[in-house]
Formats: sequence, C-alpha cells, structure tokens
Amino acid sequence: MEFALLGFLTGLSLILAIGAQNIFVIEQGLKKQHIFLVCLICSISDFILIFLGIFLFHYFTQYFTPTIELVLNILLVIFLIHFIYSKIKSFNSQVTIDQNSNLNEKKDVILKTLGFTFLNPHVYSDTVFFLGNFSKNLLIIEKYFFGIGATIASFLFFFSIGYLSQYFSKYLNDKKIWKYINIFIILFMFLITVYVFRDVLKFYTKS
Repeated sequence: MEFALLGFLTGLSLILAIGAQNIFVIEQGLKKQHIFLVCLICSISDFILIFLGIFLFHYFTQYFTPTIELVLNILLVIFLIHFIYSKIKSFNSQVTIDQNSNLNEKKDVILKTLGFTFLNPHVYSDTVFFLGNFSKNLLIIEKYFFGIGATIASFLFFFSIGYLSQYFSKYLNDKKIWKYINIFIILFMFLITVYVFRDVLKFYTKS
C-alpha cells in the first residue's frame, strides 16, 4: 500500500506543475464546456502513459547492465534537477487563464485536449520516462500499486481542477497559491533526487 501512496504523491507532484494542459482544463471548467469529457481524456491518457512507462522499463530491465542502470539514474537526477530549477524559476511567473465563454464544438474540444496531452513533451518526460525509470527497481506487484497510485492522482487532479475551477477561480489566478504549490513540489522532488542520487553513489562505492 505504501507504493500506491508513493505513486500518488509522485504523480501529484508532477501533475501539479502548471502548464498548457492544466490551464486548458481550468479554462474549460470556467467556461462550463465539456468538462467531464476533457477531464476523462486527460485522466485516461495519463493512465495509458504511466503504465506504458512502467512496463517499458520493466521489460527492458532484463537488458540492463549496471552501467546502463547508472546512466539511467544519472539522467533521472539531471531531469529532477532541471525540474526543480524550472519550479524555482516559475516562482514569479503570472498564470493567465482565458475565461471567455466562446462555445466550442465537442470535436474541437476533443482534438484540443488530445493535442495539449500528446503533443506536450513534458507529458512523456513526466509519465513515461520519470515514473517508468523511478519504478524500474520495484517488484512487479509494487509497480502495479505505484502505477495505480499515480493514476488516482491524475484522475483526482484533473476532475478537481475541472469541476472546482469556477469556485476557486480567484485562487487559481493568485501567484501566492502557486508559490505554495511549487514549494511542496520542490521539497518532494528534492527528497526523490536524494534517493536516486544515493543509488548513483552506491554504484561507485561498489566499483
């Protein structure tokens, strides 16, 4: 069960970062347009990509040599450092949300949602690479729980910001709120960086 919680917190830390996809979901919530459809597409897409990453790394684990695993861990540390750095940089950035209620056709909304999801490189780096790489040394049952936890975080997050965006609209435009969110993300990701970096040091101490 602790691996489900780990997956939930890790997935939540990644998805909480404000980006084009999240802003689009918030905008649809504010406009009250196809909210359920947008949230469902984003959540199912995350589910597919999360488990794609987990099983890709699980399948290729049999081909991992200690050197390849070291390289992957180093790349993971670099990714985490860059991620933390980007969060620190975004402390003073303004979140702009379009609240205009132009009615969009369902087909147009679906295409936009898929575009914001699958044409966003951060989605792949966060789900396929990061979550897959981070879970590579877990047992298969632990991978399942980890993936389920991360998926639950996605479903809760997207449906929350979609349906609660109008109620919390004044807070979503408040820079202070996003600063607090970023502080949580930075602290949690820093702990994960230390955990992964410890594996890198173990390799050098063994050799």
